[in-house]
Order: sequence, then structure tokens, then C-alpha cells
Amino acid sequence: MESAKDLRLGRRFVFQQDNDPKHKAKSTMEWFKNKHIQVLEWPSQSPDLNPIENLWKELKTAVHKCSPSNLTELELFCKEEWEKMCLSMCAKLVASYPKRLKAAIAAKGASTKY
Repeated sequence: MESAKDLRLGRRFVFQQDNDPKHKAKSTMEWFKNKHIQVLEWPSQSPDLNPIENLWKELKTAVHKCSPSNLTELELFCKEEWEKMCLSMCAKLVASYPKRLKAAIAAKGASTKY
């Protein structure tokens, strides 16, 4: 909800998840319903088209460059690098979604360059 607020989306968004059984728990789905959040129907075991995966990759690369030597540093660097991730990067990943989807369809669900 905070991300939608920060991005000024209001109620103009659809939540995407990968349909892992723990994400589809009755309590989770009730929470979405109570908050009036539309959830994208998504087949389980589908190609991963979620832009957050690209953000995780960027975060992992940035944190690796910091060379954390213990769990405390790892947590600190993760938080610092996550804060540096800019909204324009998120917007770019979301904007690339149609291209990603077309590539996944063309590859008939196999891996793509994305």
C-alpha cells in the first residue's frame, strides 16, 4: 500500500504475485479483498515476468560490491542500496512489461533474454 501511495497510483493498479500456495492463503486473499485490491490472475509455474526480479538482481549486485563481512553489514548494505533504487528504474521495468510478455509468448514459455 505504501508503494502505491509513493507512486501516486491511488487505486489504479493491479497486484501481481506468482501464485505460490503461501501467497494464495485464505487469510492473504481475504486481506486483498478487504483492502479492495485487485489481484492479477496468474498461472502457477508460469515464466517469471515480474519486474521485481530485476530489482532483486540490481540489489544483489550493488550489495555484493559493498563486500559485507557479516550479517549485520549485509542487512545494513541491503537497506542502504534499496533506498538508492530510484523510482525511474521501477517505472522503466514496468514500462518494459509488454515487451517481456511478447517475448515470453514468442518463446512459448521458455526462457527469454529478460
